Amino acid sequence: MSAGYKAAKKRKPLLSSVLSLLLGFAGLSGGAHEAATAATAQKTAQSKTPLILISIDGFRADYLDRGLTPNLLSLAKNGSYAKVMHPSFPSITFPNHYTLVTGLYPDHHGIVGNNMDDSSITPDSHFKMSDPEAVVDRRWWDEGEPLWVTAEKQGVVSATMFWPGSESDIHGVRPEMWRRYDTHVSFPERVDQVFSWLAYPAAHRPQFITLYFENVDHAGHLYGPDSKEVNENLVKVDQAIGQLVQGLKQRGVKANLVIVSDHGMAATSPDRVIALNKIVDSGAYRVITGGPYAGIEPTAGHNVNDLAPLFAHHDHMQCWPKHEIPARLHYGQNPRVPAVICMADVGWSIIGNESMAAHLTKGSHGYDNETPEMGALFIANGPAFQKHKVIDSMNNVDIQPLVAQVLKLKAPKGDSNLTAADIDQRYLAHK
Repeated sequence: MSAGYKAAKKRKPLLSSVLSLLLGFAGLSGGAHEAATAATAQKTAQSKTPLILISIDGFRADYLDRGLTPNLLSLAKNGSYAKVMHPSFPSITFPNHYTLVTGLYPDHHGIVGNNMDDSSITPDSHFKMSDPEAVVDRRWWDEGEPLWVTAEKQGVVSATMFWPGSESDIHGVRPEMWRRYDTHVSFPERVDQVFSWLAYPAAHRPQFITLYFENVDHAGHLYGPDSKEVNENLVKVDQAIGQLVQGLKQRGVKANLVIVSDHGMAATSPDRVIALNKIVDSGAYRVITGGPYAGIEPTAGHNVNDLAPLFAHHDHMQCWPKHEIPARLHYGQNPRVPAVICMADVGWSIIGNESMAAHLTKGSHGYDNETPEMGALFIANGPAFQKHKVIDSMNNVDIQPLVAQVLKLKAPKGDSNLTAADIDQRYLAHK
């Protein structure tokens, strides 16, 4: 994840006075948004056991082997976990977080990048994950249906303790409880918010909750995946997981936990760069996004043919017109995908010109989603899941149907190839 989402403008959340009066008890968090509707009072949970979907941004699959995360390791060993979960391409934050909750590849849910254009919204519409107005604009998100929308439509109360997309009224629906993203909210506060929600009266107690931690990704960017700072942040996030597990136990709450990450992390260096202006006339293109992969559009008066030098052989980089991107990447059909996509070898970065090399961080992601460095985390633990189950590999489009099946939701069909029987056999406990 780039620093943009984490550096988004902080805005104080509002509490719905309607729901405050409706519930009439002191357990409501003043920082939570409560969406009060007439249907809310009639909601009944379809699964009595809450499911908490937890994202640890940038947690590479093999970080679990470092011996620094005893709480995560215990959940993995006593539940189900994958040696690697493959993210979707591009292996970056917003597209993959939306894939996790929609079951759709970015090409199909519309969040094709952390930065993207869409002239069908307005002629100059540009999405940046650091833009607080863009991230709440439902027009960017409405091509997919996230799990909290599915849940709310079917009478299952949902709550989001941060998640990309959860600040928007997608298809006119928000989680009943949600928080605006704010890095100033400490990890203990985030976990305590989950406990507060789980203490609500039964009619308003969420059965589907998301929880998000960004620190491992942030450290990976700034210091690289093999740094002591990443290790320190692995310890920090594991402590938050321990707080959650112990707090649930103390409260007598049996919960299903699904712990994931959006992507891994690779070491980068200003010595390993491909400068586009050395290959093609800089006046012929503009870079929508750069780094491990680049999205490029021709400038006014130019077309893709003017960018033909990019399609020749290059050391450490491949480029394609969007409709010629390899099918295995499931990318290039959505109108929001830039006209040209370039992908660097792992550890290399694509930049507009040489001067940008000085601004590169020591770690990044966005590479080929099947490379080991991009491998993501998957752990499932709780009464719904098999114990002591090791899965060699899986795809992150499988998370949405898995969660939906545990919660007994009728979810829209996504891009997963798994059937209900596959999910039952592969992941779920058999009583």
